[in-house]
Amino acid sequence: MQQANTNIVIRNPFGTMDVPAPGDSEVMHYAITAALAGDVADSNATPWASIPALSDPLDGTWASRWNGGADPTIPGDTPETWKQGRAEVRVAGGRIYLRFDWDGGRRHGLIDAARESGNHLVGKYINLTNPAIMRPWIGLVVDAARIDGCFPNGRLDFRR
Repeated sequence: MQQANTNIVIRNPFGTMDVPAPGDSEVMHYAITAALAGDVADSNATPWASIPALSDPLDGTWASRWNGGADPTIPGDTPETWKQGRAEVRVAGGRIYLRFDWDGGRRHGLIDAARESGNHLVGKYINLTNPAIMRPWIGLVVDAARIDGCFPNGRLDFRR
């Protein structure tokens, strides 16, 4: 009989499953080819969340939304439909973790990202409800109330 590994180290501050290999070659390739301008023409420029910004630039409560894929567990969902929810951002050990939900809190995701070149974020997303779903993700911290983000299929943005 083998003994279970009890020395599991969780990197993220939420105590959930970690994003596997958040800086792998797929992520780095996507980061090179994708771009976020962070300007007023961006689809995340218009305020859509009602969460007040705190004095800390990133840590805290945010709102999230994503599109670019249809969630088969949501009747009638389409790739163009925004899936909105709550989010929490934590900065720990030189990494930025963005944990968020959608579908009334029934589905959860986690992004593990590194800060690159100032306000650019490079990392990977894992669907904590269905861990087989993982995607590269890049973000741009526009200000203390806005993080623009994208993955190969669409957008995954944060506001407060």
